[in-house]
Amino acid sequence: MTASLTGAIQLPDGTRVRGRGLRNPAPPGPVPDFALYLGSPRLRRRHEPALAWPHGWIRWPDFLLPLDGHAAARSIRDLHARARSGEGVEVACDGGVGRTGTVMACLATLTGLRPGEAVAWTREHHHHRAVETPWQRRWVTWFSTHGDT
Repeated sequence: MTASLTGAIQLPDGTRVRGRGLRNPAPPGPVPDFALYLGSPRLRRRHEPALAWPHGWIRWPDFLLPLDGHAAARSIRDLHARARSGEGVEVACDGGVGRTGTVMACLATLTGLRPGEAVAWTREHHHHRAVETPWQRRWVTWFSTHGDT
């Protein structure tokens, strides 16, 4: 188990997850035990060389939705399980707001919050503009009801 990651927030179930933007420098302190990154192949090529810890990628265009929703849902559930087991985990996209916020809201639904509550919680605790688009808000609802298939 790694010490808590700098900047990690506590989800309603007590697990800790760091959400951030890849365009910003990595926070000081321990590196993640595992990370989930959200973006295009171009974003991946830009950042992959600096990511020296175990991680996965979800192909997720900026302002849109993951290209494979079911695979994304499995990855988000896996990230939550890792966090619950005590691993230091992070989720990040380029800016750390829309896609990252959407995943943070999905994680919040796994703690028992309803989708609207999860979005409000994420905006209060992660970023005030998190979950930027109407379709991202709808995807949080889809995740909470269909994301386990």
